[in-house]
Amino acid sequence: MYLHLGRSVVVPFRDVLAICDMDNATASHRTRKFLARAEREGRVVNVSDDLPRSFVLCGRRDGSWQIYISQLSSGTLLRRVEQFSRPG
Repeated sequence: MYLHLGRSVVVPFRDVLAICDMDNATASHRTRKFLARAEREGRVVNVSDDLPRSFVLCGRRDGSWQIYISQLSSGTLLRRVEQFSRPG
């Protein structure tokens, strides 16, 4: 299954490592530092047409990783994951 992040960008559920609220997570200087480093390394993809509300950390089986900035809230993204990962 796939998670739609915005702007027709989807990622496989199995690649999602974390879904973070932008306001809460960036209150930490460590998170801001991590995001700044990821930006410098070209690992950030902005799929937001509006104010960014969340970011999604994705890791691949080959060890590479990417951060997606989304205008969707972390709650909305989490509900999408839960909706499609429920058995039945």
